[in-house]
Amino acid sequence: MDELWQNSIERLNARRESAKAAGGAERIAKQHSSGKLTARERMEALFDDGTFVELNDQTMSRASDFGMDKKKRIGDGVVTGYGYIHGRVAFASSQDFTVGGGSLGEAQAQRICRAMDKAMEMKAPFISINDSGGARIEEGIDSLTGYADIFYRNTIASGVIPQISVIMGPCAGGACYSPAITDYIFMTDYSQMFITGPAVVKSVTGEVISSADLGGAAVHGSTSGVAHFVYPDDLSCLNGVRELLGYLPQSNLDSTLEVPGVAVDNSAALADIVPADSKKAYDVRDVINSIVDMGSFFEVQPLFARNIVVGFARLDGETIGIIANQSLYMAGSLEINASDKAARFIRFCDSFNIPLLTLVDVPAFLPGSQQEHNGIIRHGAKLLYSYSEATVPKISVIMRKAYGGAYIAMNSKGIGADVVYAWPVAEIAVMGASGAVNIIGKKAIEAAEDPVAKRQELLDDYNEKFMNPYIAAEHGYVDEVILPEETRSKIATAFKMLKTKDKILPYKKHGNIPL
Repeated sequence: MDELWQNSIERLNARRESAKAAGGAERIAKQHSSGKLTARERMEALFDDGTFVELNDQTMSRASDFGMDKKKRIGDGVVTGYGYIHGRVAFASSQDFTVGGGSLGEAQAQRICRAMDKAMEMKAPFISINDSGGARIEEGIDSLTGYADIFYRNTIASGVIPQISVIMGPCAGGACYSPAITDYIFMTDYSQMFITGPAVVKSVTGEVISSADLGGAAVHGSTSGVAHFVYPDDLSCLNGVRELLGYLPQSNLDSTLEVPGVAVDNSAALADIVPADSKKAYDVRDVINSIVDMGSFFEVQPLFARNIVVGFARLDGETIGIIANQSLYMAGSLEINASDKAARFIRFCDSFNIPLLTLVDVPAFLPGSQQEHNGIIRHGAKLLYSYSEATVPKISVIMRKAYGGAYIAMNSKGIGADVVYAWPVAEIAVMGASGAVNIIGKKAIEAAEDPVAKRQELLDDYNEKFMNPYIAAEHGYVDEVILPEETRSKIATAFKMLKTKDKILPYKKHGNIPL
């Protein structure tokens, strides 16, 4: 080998080592001491063993103001590339907090955008791992434009490829909006997201609050609903991302993986799980787990709006999306947060051709001035809109209560359900018997010699005539009244029949969903 070759190879190897060294041994040690992996370690953990390939690893900033010419690092504080997850290609970016706090400048943004563009070209998922102090102030408007370029691509890719954001450190200011546009947000216990930090909050409002209480994972997982999944550390979080991707297709043109599992029909236990008395609560997740392939239910946003349960599962090895009222919380009634949670999940499933199963046990939209003043009308309308707009196979099982507007909103026949089943104990009516009798029997009760006896007479009559699934079945709003033990087999047969469903909505640029 001649000297020119030797020098060229040595130069390349030196640059590669410089890129891998990131912010240096001291900063890497500090990252590890915080319980966090480095940007490259996260990529290795995310992808199947030995499959990660880095892209644009020689990228560097061209900024020179404010001494930036002396702070440049090869890679510019981010690692981007592709690899395989469950044997399927995916693209990702991982911000490197050891290099300038992972701050985003022009070159870093370009590197991320190139990976996003490749994901769109290849019709493959894109995963963004966020660990950054925010915009690189020294690069000014170029840094802000970098964020805009990312936001734009997030929006164009929405509904085309799955986009997942993983927050593994700080994510502040405008940086929060990229994750917000993506499909799912994962957070670790030690990560934070907020538009304005505690110092700004204090200076503007006088409120004193910690970073964790303002925008920590616990807050976003349970109160704001910003985070869909919360994990204790990097490894468990990235394994969660891998698990989610196992349920999803590569793009809106692809099919989900068929994963043979243990298909045990536990429907016979449903009559023991769900009390016939509609006033008694039960855990609807026990119902779900009795119907789907064993161990396949993967809940989304488990800590937020607990009165409704959403998530993915497999039925005979194929992915379905599930929406179910949870009677353990607010008796399973619908309110603002539950409507938002379910509506967005429905739209995601519809975007990626994932069939929907709805388990109904709903008394009402939650009443009260707080709900009305905070916009339950527009939030509840999102649920109606999402079900009506969805063209994927849609099956409903009315287990117990299905009253009023909430009955309509939970994938009723009128808003597009393909198949509706009901159990024999189902109550499908405008409202519960007690409320209905108080309204329609008011004059008769007041005129009666014994108002208490008269009210009970009317109540018994109303229960006998209306509080059952048979009028709805007679009128065609329920396709079949089934026994609980028939549930899985009926659902599986119906989904098999609906597999070739082809419904096309009228042409439009896009709808105007209530916000």
